[in-house]
Amino acid sequence: MTSHRSFVTAHVLDATAGTPAAGVPVALADGGGEVLARAVTDADGRVGELGPERLPSGTYRITFGTGEWFAARGQETFYPQVQVEVRIDEAQAHYHVPLLLSPFAYSTYRGS
Repeated sequence: MTSHRSFVTAHVLDATAGTPAAGVPVALADGGGEVLARAVTDADGRVGELGPERLPSGTYRITFGTGEWFAARGQETFYPQVQVEVRIDEAQAHYHVPLLLSPFAYSTYRGS
C-alpha cells in the first residue's frame, strides 16, 4: 500500500492528446469555500500533495483551472474551470480524484 502525505490527491489527463496534463492549477476548498490548499499538476499530470494528511468528514470542492491550462496552449475550451464536489469520510484512508479532460468534455471518478 502506498503511503500518502495528503488525504486528497488528483491526476489530470489530456484525453485529446492522450498525455498527462502538466501545469494544471488545482485547489481544494472546504464546504464553506475556504481554500485549504493549492497545487499545480506535475509532469505526470499528478498532484500528490493537496491539503493535509487528514480532513474531517464533510463536503469538499476540488477546482481544476482548466481555462488557464487551455489558454496557455492557445486552445479554446468550454470549461473555464472544473469543480468537483466530493463527500469525504475521515475514516477512509485516502481520496484520489482523476480528471480526464478535453476542450469540450470532461470525466471524473474516485480513483485509488
